[in-house]
Amino acid sequence: MSTDAGSLTAQDLEFLRRPLHGFLSVAGAPLPPQPRPVWFEATAEGTIQLFTGPDTLKVRRLRRDPRASIVVAAPVGERERWLSVAGRTTVEPGGAHDLAARLAARYWDLDDSARADELAGILAADQVRLVIHPETVRRFLN
Repeated sequence: MSTDAGSLTAQDLEFLRRPLHGFLSVAGAPLPPQPRPVWFEATAEGTIQLFTGPDTLKVRRLRRDPRASIVVAAPVGERERWLSVAGRTTVEPGGAHDLAARLAARYWDLDDSARADELAGILAADQVRLVIHPETVRRFLN
């Protein structure tokens, strides 16, 4: 395992561009964090972004305490590999719908009318963009 002071490598970004699920944990609760599977995108600037509704529990918690982490692992059948990114998270009002459309195309077959309808519902709802600014990056490459 290796730890970096807060930056993603080119190899990390290549791994994160795959359609893998990330497990997001946010701080700001009396109970231990409860990770949730999420779609995500690694940006060229080295941040991790995802979208969610503006009134979700994770957004309320992030407004109180902006610390969050995401863990992404290779699927079963591949050599073990995982990446953990932790840092301050900002809640951004813009760009969430564009991000949702990009991620839906990455994770779903949008030629499937049920998936296209589900995306239309996501795009019709209010969304915000969560941006994790890495402070600690840990990785295991096998």
